[in-house]
Amino acid sequence: MRDRASFTWRRLGVAAVCIAAGLLAGCGGGDDGGDQSASGGGGGTVTVYSSLPLQGAARPQSEKVVNGIKLALEQAGGKAGQFTVKYQSLDDSTPQAATWTPEATSANARKVSQDESGIAYIGEFNSGATAVSLPILNEGGVAMVSPANSAVGLTQKGPGSEPGEPEKYSPSGDRTFSRIVPTDLVQGAGMVQRMKDEGCTSIFILNDKEVYGTGLAKNIVRAADAQGIKVAANEGIDPKAANYRSLAGRMRSAGADCFAYAGITANNAVQLFKDIATANPDAKVMMGSDAVAEPAFTDPKEGGLPASVAKRVTVTAVGLAPKDYPPAGQKFFKDYEAKYGGGDPGQYAIFGFESMGLVLDAIKRAGDQGNDRAAVLEQIMSTKDRQSPIGTYSITDTGDTTLTNYGVYGIKNGSLDYIEAVEAPSSG
Repeated sequence: MRDRASFTWRRLGVAAVCIAAGLLAGCGGGDDGGDQSASGGGGGTVTVYSSLPLQGAARPQSEKVVNGIKLALEQAGGKAGQFTVKYQSLDDSTPQAATWTPEATSANARKVSQDESGIAYIGEFNSGATAVSLPILNEGGVAMVSPANSAVGLTQKGPGSEPGEPEKYSPSGDRTFSRIVPTDLVQGAGMVQRMKDEGCTSIFILNDKEVYGTGLAKNIVRAADAQGIKVAANEGIDPKAANYRSLAGRMRSAGADCFAYAGITANNAVQLFKDIATANPDAKVMMGSDAVAEPAFTDPKEGGLPASVAKRVTVTAVGLAPKDYPPAGQKFFKDYEAKYGGGDPGQYAIFGFESMGLVLDAIKRAGDQGNDRAAVLEQIMSTKDRQSPIGTYSITDTGDTTLTNYGVYGIKNGSLDYIEAVEAPSSG
């Protein structure tokens, strides 16, 4: 990592360009700018932003992430060390798309980069969105902490990554992205282990062609090869197709006894699973990844799978049962219920809570430099053995967590029904 002065000089350079163009107001603080800039000094106000899809299929999960973030800040008294911390939730989706869009995501990233009080960015929910926002935030030296991204190529070369990854996400030359969920090297291995345990001999894999989906599919293939399980297909789908009967029929003709989907709910996952189930009534396993671990996929009242199909589906997700978290995690679930009422907080609320907790801790550890982007980034990236509600973890040199747990869920009465935890070797 370069020294923090490199970020400061880059930011001064951006300001100089804006002055020359007569646009200084556009490069200064955002609507919620704090008392001091994020370039050093003691005291004052800093702003933590989140960027999540607050419309469409991911809305219920994203709102729970936002609740977790708010709860962490509230429990900290709105402070981190000597700094007052403000929070602003941004939406990276649109009503028309009903999912994240590159336009909304890039606008969010530019807003935060140009807000001098902006000290950190919690997001995105979708790895494809991070591929859009990360380079913008990286140029601004803004620390990005994801509560959900698992695409390998965001941080590492290797299985599941694309050419140019991860370097293309760090145009400044500095690493500014970290995540507190395991990568898809772990998730892919966990999905295949579950399918092997269920007696699968041949897997038919479909993905939604997004950064997350294509990367995870590659890791499912890799894990299947390592386990000696045949891969009958690994293909991308058309998310706007009216149906997938042809693909479902090809699975049956190939003799595949198990199905795996790598992609998000919004890319027509419900229709896909219904068609696969109809054409393959004897499939041993139909498996979805963490990107479908949400009511829009599981609950027929929310447009999700009908019960007759849902009972045959297994889903992996980063969240565990409350009893499988450390005491601080169990306390989170009690506090969340007390604050927001009954109901399932979902798999990601606790990761929103911890994302804000990590940022607040980094601001505090930065001392009187807690409003300096580079200083806070340095503290996040040097996190070691942090005891948190989601477990004890470190952030590796690549920005990855050392946590390796995924939960395995069935679907019951429209909700995820916890089965077990599965742990795969760490990728970091």
